[in-house]
Amino acid sequence: MPDAYIYDHVRTPRGKGKKDGSLHEITPIQLATQVLAGLRDRNGLDTAVVDDVILGCVMPVGEQGSNIARVAAINADFDETVAGVQINRFCASGLEAVNMAASKVMSGQSDMTIGGGVESMSRVPMGSDGGAWPTDPAVAIRTYFVPQGISADLIATRYGFSRDDVDAYAVESQKRAARAWAEGRFDRSVLPVKDVLGMPVLEKDETVRPDTTMQTLAALNPSFTEIGANYGYDAVAIQKYPQVERINHIHHAGNSSGIVDGSAGVLIGSKEIGERLGLKPRARIRSFASIGSEPTIMLTGPSFSAEKALKRAGMTKDDIDLWELNEAFASVVLRFMQALDIDHDSINVNGGAIAMGHPLGATGAMILGILLDEMERRDLETGLATLCVGAGMGTATIVERV
Repeated sequence: MPDAYIYDHVRTPRGKGKKDGSLHEITPIQLATQVLAGLRDRNGLDTAVVDDVILGCVMPVGEQGSNIARVAAINADFDETVAGVQINRFCASGLEAVNMAASKVMSGQSDMTIGGGVESMSRVPMGSDGGAWPTDPAVAIRTYFVPQGISADLIATRYGFSRDDVDAYAVESQKRAARAWAEGRFDRSVLPVKDVLGMPVLEKDETVRPDTTMQTLAALNPSFTEIGANYGYDAVAIQKYPQVERINHIHHAGNSSGIVDGSAGVLIGSKEIGERLGLKPRARIRSFASIGSEPTIMLTGPSFSAEKALKRAGMTKDDIDLWELNEAFASVVLRFMQALDIDHDSINVNGGAIAMGHPLGATGAMILGILLDEMERRDLETGLATLCVGAGMGTATIVERV
């Protein structure tokens, strides 16, 4: 089976996902267009060699509707022969898009592809697409539906994480992200977003708060206490997990992922196409996996997907030099480290979504790129990126430098 190689990756900075955010005036099609154009220009790419563009987008409605991948490729002046498709695996959409793009190369059915994602959360808010799972009572009752914040608090309750534990993790995420920006660790891969006049509107992730302390977080009230009690979601979670006497609500805006806008793309190809184009591969995609997990606790899938990807690669967790896990909520990462016995010094070393935000459809491609850059900076060989996913899933990808 042919190998799939990563030749380049880029991302936008992440802008605050509200009307006063720096990227609010930039449409999602422009976010995706600028990423695709960046990949083309950085690599002197004849886009006619690109077989397909696959972009994750979790709210594919309104301005993000139709098929944003194909339209962005056209808008970026890619050759009209380049196909495009939008996919949705909730929070792992960006990484799933990369995996699908790699699959096309590994199957021998494509020579070069782009995988990535886009989400403008300030313009197309979460929940815009509806769906039966949270809105149809017959489905919600049968599946023990609860919002993700309840799931995060359920993880903390079931696995013994305190408010101090999750707040301490969040403080460290902010410190690591601030240090990474200060040391220029993201400079190689972040493309400034420009307006219609070509002027930069955002050059750095907008939500990093380096002055965050345990004291400032202690002043924040838990975010999900009210919906847990007044909307009955605590009772639903306890009905599914009767061993839990009550839900300890400890997550809030400061230890949960930020709502942001952003886009990312990863250029993938075979060895032969790289040689023909004079491109040097940066890493080989060694294996990947997506799994389903219990949907009420919902966010425990990363460890299972990581284990499946490791098994497919003939590896163990001790073969991985560096880890990236999307910081949807602090308890998600704490449980992952607990389940796989991973030291905090080897995971999310440049911070994560608690500090920099989680642009749903793009995050998976972003963290894979951050992982690869840091592997190169530290001269490490192997890395694994993974995300928890709504409705109880997980997606993971293992990359190996070449």
